[in-house]
Amino acid sequence: MRFDKYVSDALGLTRSEARELIKRGGFTADGRLLTAPAAHVDGEEIRYNGEVISPVGMVYIMMNKPAGVLSATEDKNQKTVLDLLPERYGRYGLFPVGRLDKDTEGFLLLTNDGALAHRVLSPKNKVGKTYIARLSRELVPEKIYILEKGVDIGGYVTRPCKVEMTDPKTAKITVIEGKFHQVKKMFLAVDNHVEALKRVSFAGLELDGALAPGEYRELCTKEREKILHTMQ
Repeated sequence: MRFDKYVSDALGLTRSEARELIKRGGFTADGRLLTAPAAHVDGEEIRYNGEVISPVGMVYIMMNKPAGVLSATEDKNQKTVLDLLPERYGRYGLFPVGRLDKDTEGFLLLTNDGALAHRVLSPKNKVGKTYIARLSRELVPEKIYILEKGVDIGGYVTRPCKVEMTDPKTAKITVIEGKFHQVKKMFLAVDNHVEALKRVSFAGLELDGALAPGEYRELCTKEREKILHTMQ
């Protein structure tokens, strides 16, 4: 694809506007400065002022969701994760893949790829989700064993999971389901309470530690390939 068409499609500009913007600089292809509107691009990671851009098509965004924001596309009374994105993303038809509770922070994937979202959320694919849970009391080894075997969270017994303690009251837990309030209910089932919860990995991708709560970035080429390959 010609580079000026790529930029035009990605930023919603006319071709002439795209050419002028390219000539001013700020665009890179796989880290290489690119200032020629007629250049051909095919598969390179294109960035403008450091931010990945892509033509309207499939978009994949990693967001560090902050507490207090809804994992929804819209709400009349409360701020949603889409409200944290700039207006230019409005034409992409993005939505969150699954949900994080309003008071839960961490990795939330936003995309317009419905097929990928379906595969990621399908229980049969056993997609891992890892959380850091700050607990109200120490979690003893006996309780860890019970959690890892599976617990009844109200008419549903969870599948086996992995629990690691980073300190006596902080657990790193990896589950392969996404039931409503699942992690909180799991700890309640062993007589504990989650005081704070953050998702740190999702579908094989780690949350970018450089993203502060409320910040986001598009997945890089390797990340997109990894999540797409994992879900095939």
